Amino acid sequence: MTIDHALNILKQYSCIETKNINSEAEKTELQEALLLVIKESDSYNLGICANNSPEAINTLNSYLKAFGQEFNSDSSSVTDMNETVYLKFKILDKSYYIDSYQGDYRGVLVSCQSENDQLIGTYGHFPLDLFN
Repeated sequence: MTIDHALNILKQYSCIETKNINSEAEKTELQEALLLVIKESDSYNLGICANNSPEAINTLNSYLKAFGQEFNSDSSSVTDMNETVYLKFKILDKSYYIDSYQGDYRGVLVSCQSENDQLIGTYGHFPLDLFN
């Protein structure tokens, strides 16, 4: 897969409209595209919109594991917010912030930083369970 092809796939998942995955092949292609763009980026941040804090932490852990990162936060170490939440994760210092969220979106935003201008951008919302 080329970077151009990967970016075309990722751009289909815009912040304006949630796109559903309709097949296992489509899911695999999205995973491969996201993994390639992450690998080629200098840095990235994640934004996770989830139904509650345990779901947000579990999603964070599954994405980071797929990205080859050594970070594992136990959802029991986070105040259980039994309401919709937004979790922001910064890869450079491996820290996160979590707060209540009133929006309708559920999913993962990936913001890539790179010296390659082609890669810079925010992609998503991707499915919470993309890497489960």
